[in-house]
Amino acid sequence: MSEKKTIRLIVTRQDRPDSAPYEEEFEIPYRPNMNVISALMEIRRNPVNAKGQKTTPVVWEMNCLEEVCGACSMVINGKPRQACTALIDQLEQPIRLEPMRTFPVVRDLQVDRSRMFDSLKKVKAWIPIDGTYDLGPGPRMPERKRQWAYELSKCMTCGVCLEACPNVNSRSNFIGPAPLSQVRLFNAHPTGAMHKAERLHAIMGEGGLEGCGNSQNCVQSCPKGIPLTTSIAALNREATIQMFRDFFGSDEV
Repeated sequence: MSEKKTIRLIVTRQDRPDSAPYEEEFEIPYRPNMNVISALMEIRRNPVNAKGQKTTPVVWEMNCLEEVCGACSMVINGKPRQACTALIDQLEQPIRLEPMRTFPVVRDLQVDRSRMFDSLKKVKAWIPIDGTYDLGPGPRMPERKRQWAYELSKCMTCGVCLEACPNVNSRSNFIGPAPLSQVRLFNAHPTGAMHKAERLHAIMGEGGLEGCGNSQNCVQSCPKGIPLTTSIAALNREATIQMFRDFFGSDEV
């Protein structure tokens, strides 16, 4: 009788935000077409480690299960990515699962991504509305601009680009590639352009554009293939123009 195929996972665990991390190994039955999420769900159903000892279920975040929400970001075999699209058959075993270290760990593989959301607040990554009265569809965007703006709008705030960026860390206040790309997106919108100068001023200061070292890691790791460094280069140009506008006191250059 053939031996049953199994999957080995080594999970970096942490019981509390202030406790030390440790590794725990699991061995679960293999099923075709499994991804990392389904493997973690198998552990949750039967939380027994590879030594046969009862343990606590692994904590992680998930939602859509189709790479849209960005909730299940973690480091898989040394690479930050989405767990829902990480197929077991394509991963080298033992599969190592770790939390993203750019963000504070809440427990196990769950992290607090408030740093990224605070950065989005800093750059005002939204379009303000005046009340709730329906003002109609709003101005149309030229098709060429709409096409590249759509690429930027694919961002799901997963945090993978911040994890991959060497300049986003506990010693730096660099806001990272995703918030910068969102500045370009909202500044390109006909209505969002009303607050263009305000957003540019936010990224011209400390923690903004000056923090990018152009390592290109963000582009390589982005699950949506967003041209993040292209956005940062475009923002550098816009920030320079804004600097001249501020200096000469004119809206025209």
